[in-house]
Amino acid sequence: MADEQQNEAEAAGAATEGQSQQEFVLQRVYLKDLSFESPGAPNVFRKEYRPAVNVDLRTQSNAMDNDAFEVTLTITITAKLQEETAFLIEVQQCGIFSIRGIADEELRRILGIYCPNVLFPYARETIDNVVTKGTFPALMLAQVNFEGLYAQALQQAQQQAAAQAES
Repeated sequence: MADEQQNEAEAAGAATEGQSQQEFVLQRVYLKDLSFESPGAPNVFRKEYRPAVNVDLRTQSNAMDNDAFEVTLTITITAKLQEETAFLIEVQQCGIFSIRGIADEELRRILGIYCPNVLFPYARETIDNVVTKGTFPALMLAQVNFEGLYAQALQQAQQQAAAQAES
């Protein structure tokens, strides 16, 4: 009985040695760039505050050395009162992620979905803090479906590739 268990353990060890070890580690989260402008101040504070708010969101990933990737989540928000800009804020929230042993397609999904999900709460908190320091009402962004955005970006890329192939 002990010999069977030892043989099974050796077989399991040999199987794991042949397979690459998967690893995902968040090494660091940091604020890379922050910009806040209120070009209409102080006159904008004298108007009724019912802004039209536009949110633009982008992600980018860059390979670094030793299986490390920098992922940047850029959020740009413009709040306008009619034609006048109440404020404009741009945040680049970044993270360094160590990722090993993950195949290309799954790696792209992790960099495009999971990593931005990790970074988003940090960016959202920064945006809220800066907007309130500009003496505007708090701005708490709603959750973002990065999986849906990733799927949409893939679909657009496929459509563009198909359109180029036809021309």
